[in-house]
Amino acid sequence: MRSDELPLSRALADRAAERRGDPQALAAARDDSSTRVVLVADGQVLGADGGLALIPAGEAAQWASDDASWLLLGEHDGTTYLAVRVPTDRTPPARGAAADVLVHRSGSRAHGPDDFVALRQVGADLPALEAGLATTAVALDAWHARHPRCPRCGAETDVVQAGWVRRCVVDSSEHYPRTDPAVIMAIVDDDDRLLLGRAAAWAENRWSTLAGFVEPGESLENAVRREVAEEVGVVVGDVEYLGSQPWPFPASLMVGFVGRATTTSLHPDGVELVDARWFTRDELTAAVRAGDVIPPGRSSIARALVETWFGGPLPV
Repeated sequence: MRSDELPLSRALADRAAERRGDPQALAAARDDSSTRVVLVADGQVLGADGGLALIPAGEAAQWASDDASWLLLGEHDGTTYLAVRVPTDRTPPARGAAADVLVHRSGSRAHGPDDFVALRQVGADLPALEAGLATTAVALDAWHARHPRCPRCGAETDVVQAGWVRRCVVDSSEHYPRTDPAVIMAIVDDDDRLLLGRAAAWAENRWSTLAGFVEPGESLENAVRREVAEEVGVVVGDVEYLGSQPWPFPASLMVGFVGRATTTSLHPDGVELVDARWFTRDELTAAVRAGDVIPPGRSSIARALVETWFGGPLPV
């Protein structure tokens, strides 16, 4: 498995970072008839004909509430790509709610086109350029929605650097989009069985590989071993990197590994995981066909990890 084979990893190659500091660059792009724009709102993008709608800047302007709604995504083959953050009527997450609650909950935009689609649903089917544009737009939109104020003093911040920086109006400190590294792992035993778990928050019969966030001062490999030990009590020895995938729900970078288990007794923690099981290929095939196992979505690195071990696409 290569990283560029993962649907949401097909990143936009030229992000035009050198143009972000030019205050005229964004204005010039908005006036250019060749510029194309992604409309983004709450983890969703405007779709068209099964793909991503890329509309002229002049048409997109009607959905921008102010100049800060415009983001510079990058360039490709001489075309500049922007995003417009479409205003919404959704309130911020309640205190104590999961960090990605805005991605999953339902609701309505204050105004805007009706045919928005969730990146989770269409990411696997988008061409490489569109996948990179959509992923970047969703990640930036989520960051702006969650970080409107200065973390140092609480004052409001202005959007600068073509949407890639927020600057405090009081102390002039600059703040940048965050990315939270997380490990996700296909754990196999000496019999080449795959370990899958079922999280407490998931729908019934949804199973996937184990995953967890990297802690400060921790290597990626040790994060794999710690998470597996904490969630199911399995000891992991060798750990091998396979690939990574940006996961803007809201701001993760999923780093994928295969790990070799040195023990096989399973003890789900009952908090994050309510069940765990070792699968042979024949057992997983039968379970998926019977509907007893709903595998990870096609746009996820989890699905890629499972299918790498499986040796090909899972049965439908």
